Amino acid sequence: MLKKVEHIGIAVKNLENSNNLFAKLFGKDHYKVEKVESEGVSTSFFMLGETKIELLEATQPDSAIAKFIEKKGEGIHHIAYEVEDIYAEMERLKKEGFELIHQQPKEGADNKLICFLHPKSTNGVLVELCQERK
Repeated sequence: MLKKVEHIGIAVKNLENSNNLFAKLFGKDHYKVEKVESEGVSTSFFMLGETKIELLEATQPDSAIAKFIEKKGEGIHHIAYEVEDIYAEMERLKKEGFELIHQQPKEGADNKLICFLHPKSTNGVLVELCQERK
């Protein structure tokens, strides 16, 4: 089952500029910057209460974030939900008719295993499942 909103991912063109902008908005600095080579992104995280905001900047011109920005511009890219057991949740959601983008979890930022649901099966919203790596 989905436990809570873990983070909201926002695609940005320039991570440094966006870190400054969101630091002013939130009244606090980001707590972490991390590259995820497999996804072709640099990420930055802000903590707001129990929810994180993840800024994502493309590091490769063919990455999903680069393509998203080219097509839609900067903005909300995905909503991530924390799960207890990502494998069981992926299986449950497949049985419910949701389309998974990846058939196996991948390593993501912030010490997470991740999996995305295709937006065409979730009313146009890119949904990420994430589980803390143990």
